[in-house]
This record gives sequence, structure tokens and C-alpha cells, in this order.
Amino acid sequence: MQLKDKTVIVTGGSDGIGKHICLKLAAEGCKLAILGRNSARLEAVVAEAMTLGAAEARGYAVDFMDSAALDSTAQAIQADFGGVDILVNNAGIWHKAGPLDTIDADLLVATVQTNLTALMQLTRHVLPALRNQDEAIILNVASKSGVVAQAGQSVYSATKYGVRGFTEVLKEDEAETGVRVAGLYQSGTNTGMFAKAGEEVPNHIFTEPDDLADVVVFMLSRPAKLWMHEVRVEI
Repeated sequence: MQLKDKTVIVTGGSDGIGKHICLKLAAEGCKLAILGRNSARLEAVVAEAMTLGAAEARGYAVDFMDSAALDSTAQAIQADFGGVDILVNNAGIWHKAGPLDTIDADLLVATVQTNLTALMQLTRHVLPALRNQDEAIILNVASKSGVVAQAGQSVYSATKYGVRGFTEVLKEDEAETGVRVAGLYQSGTNTGMFAKAGEEVPNHIFTEPDDLADVVVFMLSRPAKLWMHEVRVEI
């Protein structure tokens, strides 16, 4: 796909992997609808994206725990941009690794809602608009935890295996439309997500978010005949 002037929704775009994806896509001349929870950080990413060459960029502050707010945000984006070409589902949270009975009940619900339920909900809203395009893309940035079972990640892995299953079925469902579907399964990325959850992880195991954003842009810019429906990135 030629990315210039394409309208791209990026969730979790105010920080971490999502921010780097937005800035890389801005340099490609995309129009960006950037979703995140922090308004100030969103405004900063929007400003930087415009400086880097985005055709248009808007921030949408939304809590993925609020289903009604997510619905109205999806509607607002389509009204503001008049259509959608690409959906990058990137938003996610981490729970500190440990046995299931040590994971706080509220955190369990928040992890499932943010990592899986909201992703499906937003995709459901945007899918008709994507089908209206001659070509369109859904890219789900999941995690290595959606492919490999790792101790202490029962809830997190459940959400990421769910994203993987959702991606695979959606790929089959949209096989006869112009919507291409892909999953990205990366190892731990140096975004501060682990530190926010109180987890100390050695830096040498991390993929850098800027490098991962390069992978995303490469995937999105492939022609249909060379579509990469599943990519795994590990260091």
C-alpha cells in the first residue's frame, strides 16, 4: 500500500510503541487519528507528527475501559476524516508477572478489557469503513505472549492469545474483501510498560520501539501480493 495521505488510526499512540509508529507514519505523509488516555501527551505527539510531515493529525483522549466513550470516539474519527484506510490496534497494559491468585481482581478485568475487548470493539466499529476502501489494513500489535506460554503471565497471555485468535479468524472473514489483516508478535519492548507495573526487567531483553515501528511501516507498505499476515520480532 502507498501510505501517503492514507488515514490511519493508531491506538495507544501517546506513548511507547504507538508514539513511534505515529511518528514513522507521519514521515510517510499519513493522516493520523491518535488514541490515548493522556491529553497532554497526545497533543505533543500530534504536534511532532505535523512537524515530521503528517498530512493531518488529531488526538482523541479516551479510556479503553469506557465502552461508550470508545464507541463515540470511533464515530468522531470517521466523521472528522471521512473514512479510514488503516487500523493499528496497539494499545495494551501489562500486569506484574505472578501466579493467577496474586493478580488483583480489578487489574484482571482492566487487562482483559484494554488488551482484548476494546480492541475487538473498536475493530467492529471501524470495519465497515475499511471495507468501503479499495484496499485497507488491520494490524494488531500483539505480543510474543500471544504465541509462547510464559510463567506468571496467565491473564496477560490469555488476552494476547485472544488477540491472535481474533486476528486469524478476522483474516479468514475478510479474505474476500479489500481488508488485509495481520498480527505482529514482538518480544518485550523498551517502553516503560514493565516499570509502570512495578516489574524490573533487564534492558538487554528489550526490542527498541523505534525499530519495531520500522517493522510496522514496512508491513503496512507491502503490496497485496506480498502481504505479511504474521510477523514475529525477537532479539
